[in-house]
Amino acid sequence: MTAPVHYSIRPCSPQTHCFEVTLKLDKPARQGQVFSLPAWIPGSYLIREFSRHIIGIHAESAGQEVRLLKLDKHTWQAEPVNGSLTLVYQVYAYDLSVRGAYLDEERGFFNASSVFLSVAGYESEPCDVEIRAPKGKSFDDWKVASSLPAVDVKKSGFGRYRASNYDELLDHPVELGNFQRVSFKACGVAHEFVVSGRFRGDLKRLARDTKKICEYQIRLFGTPAPFERYVFMLYVGKDIYGGLEHRASTALVANRDDLPQSGTEPISDGYLKLLGLISHEYFHSWNVKRIKPAAFSPYDLSREGYTRLLWAFEGITSYYDDLALVRSGLIDDKRYLGLLAQTISGVQRGAGRLKQTLEESSFDAWTKYYRQDENSPNSIVSYYTKGSLAALALDLTIRQQSAGQQSLDDVMRALWQKWLRDGKGLAEDEWEKLAAEVTGLELQTFFDAALRSSTELPLAALLATQGVDMRWDSADHAADAGGIGSVDDSRKPRASLGVKTVADALGVRLVNVLDDGAAQRAGLAGGDVLIALDGLKVADLDKTLARYRVGDSVTLHVFRRDELLVRELVLQAVPQATCRLQLQPDGAAWLQE
Repeated sequence: MTAPVHYSIRPCSPQTHCFEVTLKLDKPARQGQVFSLPAWIPGSYLIREFSRHIIGIHAESAGQEVRLLKLDKHTWQAEPVNGSLTLVYQVYAYDLSVRGAYLDEERGFFNASSVFLSVAGYESEPCDVEIRAPKGKSFDDWKVASSLPAVDVKKSGFGRYRASNYDELLDHPVELGNFQRVSFKACGVAHEFVVSGRFRGDLKRLARDTKKICEYQIRLFGTPAPFERYVFMLYVGKDIYGGLEHRASTALVANRDDLPQSGTEPISDGYLKLLGLISHEYFHSWNVKRIKPAAFSPYDLSREGYTRLLWAFEGITSYYDDLALVRSGLIDDKRYLGLLAQTISGVQRGAGRLKQTLEESSFDAWTKYYRQDENSPNSIVSYYTKGSLAALALDLTIRQQSAGQQSLDDVMRALWQKWLRDGKGLAEDEWEKLAAEVTGLELQTFFDAALRSSTELPLAALLATQGVDMRWDSADHAADAGGIGSVDDSRKPRASLGVKTVADALGVRLVNVLDDGAAQRAGLAGGDVLIALDGLKVADLDKTLARYRVGDSVTLHVFRRDELLVRELVLQAVPQATCRLQLQPDGAAWLQE
């Protein structure tokens, strides 16, 4: 059967980062066909205006040019024609993230939402996609990787693919280049890892460890998996990190040094971070790609899609990503609790947790979480990190109230079974209702406090029921994010300015000035560059402050833009906002289920 919409994409100019897209429509609308490009991509809640990268668009029919009228920032209308209509346009692709499109002489990548215009009235119709190879001998070794269903492709992967509708087309990103690949099966399902970028690493180890994560998650929700084949697409480089989920694949970027190395058995902190990212995006195969808010069913990619449920879809996923690592045997209980302590510390250190609820954080993702500024730690809370702690608290609350007979696992499986029955998105109050129904517990009080207030989560009391002691400490040094260990009550707290900094050519730049800290009280602001403290140049603020005590008065010289400021302030104590967890004998049984 021939699809009514035909796309063709070719890396026409890798050196100038341009794809060329041809769109052919057999039967355009009589009144003049309308085309549009999404303004955002599912899973990343910010209007990104992908249409700004389209250049040189034109249309033709029967060899004659057809006038295109631009209706708004991402919509065009062709004048009426008799017969088929063809659009040709170029897309500038130099976004190294997982959200857009990228092309250079070594690699190509694209999400359909960045390159393929939708055809009004044909969104539910099948569409063919021809992926063409770039011209030139230097590209002879390029290949294609994607979970998009193939129709007629070469061994390299170039050729024709098909999506059943535009929504499906958007959910299969494409990797191009001379990448390396490794395959494995998880619960009988074929999985493939394609890794691009310059690196040295043990891909067999990566596949072996990822297999454990996948099998745990598939079994958590129940076989069979919701896909027949799954593709991990990983690009490695320097100082990058992120992922974006899709229905049968995920796009990932990470530091090349985080890959496992041959002959090294322990899991490094960098590799652990990568495994957590892999686990997070894979869990989304169930939780948000299928189980999702009604606000995303279907997606309206022309404008924001507001929901108060992102805490459930990103926060709960963030809870299970590290939980899957310990339950699949990749790390032990203590390593997991160290990660948990760091998450608790990270949330505690932001005053925004006292000002924004989880429901507000979810709803305001479009304007606050994805548009953070120097004051964000003081004004917002993350539905990822605090959402994961709320998920932990909910899990332990269910276990406590049900005498260990039920858990959050039961709720997640019930959500999955509901989706299998009706495929419908969840109304804003439906997640909570289903959780109460499945467990038979009164959870309204918990949800009101955890989601609709900014009161502290009762983590210490709940962890104590699982044999885990939680205490607060002051950070021992700037990089101390919390972890496993006891609290030394005799240790005097370090002196602090109450700032987060990065290195600057002149000294240190204040990234964030935290609420009620000494710097904020002295009138300093994010973006200021601290060049001297008591007349001496500041290169390492942590080392400089180690020479002082709490209560000391100091003089700061600071540049704000091109103006020199002089401020005097009294150093404060590092706040007691660093979490230390201790595991009691036979504690943390919930980690091994």
